[in-house]
Amino acid sequence: MSGATSDIILERMMSLHPKIIDLTLDRVWRLLEALGNPQDRLPPVIHIAGTNGKGSTQAMIRAGLEGAGLRCHAYTSPHLARFHERIRLAGDLISEADLSAVLDECYAANGGETITYFEITTCAALLAMSRVEAAYTLLEVGLGGRLDATNVIDTPALTIITPISIDHEQFLGDTLAKIADEKAGIIKRGVPCIVGPQPDAAMEVIEARAERLGAPLIAQGQHWHVIEERGRLVFQDETGLLDLPLPTLPGAHQIENAGAALAALRALGVNEAAFEAAVTRAEWPARMQRLKTGPLVEAAGEAELWLDGGHNAAAGQALARHLGSLPERPTHLVCGMLNTKDISGYLTPLAAHARSLTAVSIPGEANTLPAEETARQAEGAGLSSSTADSVLDAVRRIASAAPQARILICGSLYLAGSVLRENG
Repeated sequence: MSGATSDIILERMMSLHPKIIDLTLDRVWRLLEALGNPQDRLPPVIHIAGTNGKGSTQAMIRAGLEGAGLRCHAYTSPHLARFHERIRLAGDLISEADLSAVLDECYAANGGETITYFEITTCAALLAMSRVEAAYTLLEVGLGGRLDATNVIDTPALTIITPISIDHEQFLGDTLAKIADEKAGIIKRGVPCIVGPQPDAAMEVIEARAERLGAPLIAQGQHWHVIEERGRLVFQDETGLLDLPLPTLPGAHQIENAGAALAALRALGVNEAAFEAAVTRAEWPARMQRLKTGPLVEAAGEAELWLDGGHNAAAGQALARHLGSLPERPTHLVCGMLNTKDISGYLTPLAAHARSLTAVSIPGEANTLPAEETARQAEGAGLSSSTADSVLDAVRRIASAAPQARILICGSLYLAGSVLRENG
């Protein structure tokens, strides 16, 4: 044991590979073997891939399982404010002592070999979760699926594929079919797979892989349906109908995510208490989160302040639909994005719902798109744009010019994390 804090060990881990992302499983299998293969000692695993909605769907499944009295582990990425957010052990965020211990153990077992940050920290999560009793393990894919570091479970209890869209083309491919092929890599022989709504090109790939592996599909529009009806969520499958409150997570897209979560809970055979808990108790920060306290809220004055971490074209469309459903109020965006994203695809749907965009660079992020470039792209999408040195400066400026505004900070989970840290 080194006695170092988790932050120090994590910083050391960043230097173990020259690239942030390098998709392969060889290094993961090597380290897991050195650790005694903790992935084989996990509680039953629910493995979740997809482009959008993975985190929200996982949060609703966790809320449902906990509502049924079942404790579960959960692994997600990236974190927003602190790394500890990535790992829940039997419902609770991992403690600093436990995190430091497993990181230290993995660092030592790796023996200085090349391995990416995500790979070694995923191994640490699996090690931690293998040592604590729980009913289920919820694993969210980091990137893709087939070669993701989480894809080391031979026979999960269930796999889930949320909506697939174009994103991370430099790693996953430049067509929906190629991206879907990577996501469908989590499907395992004979293991049921819950499938959220998909474009035809993606669904064809998923169906073909499932057929080859004899994996039963439980697909939206075929085996289950979910709609909003008279202010309620109505879910229907072959077992019967569920009439539930709308999800506490805001946005019309959360109806579909809730449907996938409910289909998963049905497949797991949990008790009736799980279904309402899934939609009413789930919490997931930076998904149209209303900020209510902190320095940024004070700077906003009477203006509403919201935070969303969506960052691709599909997320921009979902966010635009949600903004269109809100009560009329002048909306102004504060936006920072990574230079790897489809900036125009994200911003264009928002142009019809926002009066201005103030661009910022994401603090401390090497891959941030410069604020000036974000502003230029926003102008091209039809948004009146300017730049600011910080989110705080942007919020102050908007609140001064439009005291009754709705201010939405958006464009990146990394920006959202910075905001949550700054806002305390």
